Amino acid sequence: MEEISILDLQNLRHLIGGYSTTHCKMTDYASFAQDSEIKKFFQDSADSAMKNKQELLKFL
Repeated sequence: MEEISILDLQNLRHLIGGYSTTHCKMTDYASFAQDSEIKKFFQDSADSAMKNKQELLKFL
């Protein structure tokens, strides 16, 4: 694998942080949702954000 540049590392850090924030927010929103469809939407979004974060971490 090629060496990763400082700019690439900064971009990864930014994206990973964003997905972490999204995961936390969506999990929190899901915990407060009363409607089961909305709760599922937020939980699916949280799961997707965590999956994306894990995929990006593989580049480090």
